[in-house]
Amino acid sequence: MNAGSASILVVDDEPSIRRLLRTTLAGHGYRILEAASGQTALDMLAREPPDVVLLDLGLPGLDGVEVIRRLRGSGSRVPIIVLSSRNGEAEKVEALDLGADDYVTKPFGMAELVARIRSVLRRQVREQGAEPVFRSGDLTVDLTRGLVRVGGREVGLTNKEWDILRLLVRNAGTVLTHRAIMREVWGTKGDVQYLRIYVRSLRQKLEPDPEQPRHILTETGIGYRLRTDD
Repeated sequence: MNAGSASILVVDDEPSIRRLLRTTLAGHGYRILEAASGQTALDMLAREPPDVVLLDLGLPGLDGVEVIRRLRGSGSRVPIIVLSSRNGEAEKVEALDLGADDYVTKPFGMAELVARIRSVLRRQVREQGAEPVFRSGDLTVDLTRGLVRVGGREVGLTNKEWDILRLLVRNAGTVLTHRAIMREVWGTKGDVQYLRIYVRSLRQKLEPDPEQPRHILTETGIGYRLRTDD
């Protein structure tokens, strides 16, 4: 999906933020829709689902967290990128665990935001049946054949390492919370220390320098993100 065919619903009660996003994102070829409240956003989503939602958490009345809860409760899988001045880890984890795809803290750089939008759009394409081979830098992951290569060299993974990497690939470019990964891979909240051990092992196998990873990135206090090439 390219920018020219993608629509973005901007949900924010600050006219200046909506104006900035409308002007900048339209300049990148996106079609922009706007809502100043959570209820208006839900009404618009019911009539005309966009390709991406940029959602402020601090909305009057129906706040952003409740919007996410209702959207995901209704079965909607529209990608949601949270935009908020709330920079505490608890708020980020709550929004992501409820089903948001990514989180950008205000003030934000437009280049970063556009990269995040492109990332969730690429993820949509993968989920709609595109070729199930992920490539980023020297890393290649073939989800169908279960093959992992770094610089053309095949890498062997344990079952749990593969489960974690496959989950990261399917959500490449977006952050996954510790809780979400534990739930999907182990089926329980579990002990996050087990996850850290497996991620450390994956980095030893996939990263040129495991101490400065460029593929599996840490979102401090939240979870992990698999980096994608822009």
